Amino acid sequence: MKSARRRSRELATQGLYQWLLSGVPSGEIDAQLRGSQGYDKADHEHLDAILHGVIRESEELSAFVAPCLDRPIEQLSPVERAVLLVATYEFKHHVDIPYRVVINEAVELTKTFGGSDGYKYVNGVLDKVAAQLRATEIQSARKS
Repeated sequence: MKSARRRSRELATQGLYQWLLSGVPSGEIDAQLRGSQGYDKADHEHLDAILHGVIRESEELSAFVAPCLDRPIEQLSPVERAVLLVATYEFKHHVDIPYRVVINEAVELTKTFGGSDGYKYVNGVLDKVAAQLRATEIQSARKS
């Protein structure tokens, strides 16, 4: 059974995938997602925050991710890019969600929607992004 937050991340990833490929406005994507299978079981507040927040802050979020990549962000698959942006948004704005949970959720999203080994790449990149955005949390976890 998937949690409401997991469903919201899945739907946000699908919406961001569409946005990355087509540039469709967020309102149009939001309307389409509302008719998607599983929407009724999603955390709507979390979905809205992620979808609209990532689109609004995509340049800033990409700037956090870019130094952690081995290629330009535009060369990533749209799935990997969307997942990295979702996770980076959560690192930045949802400090109530432990960084390990954010990374695990991103890995699961990539396994669901991405290529066969994309999750390994996403995991490695997010370890580096977390070190930037959640340094204090990581240090505390290592001391425990």
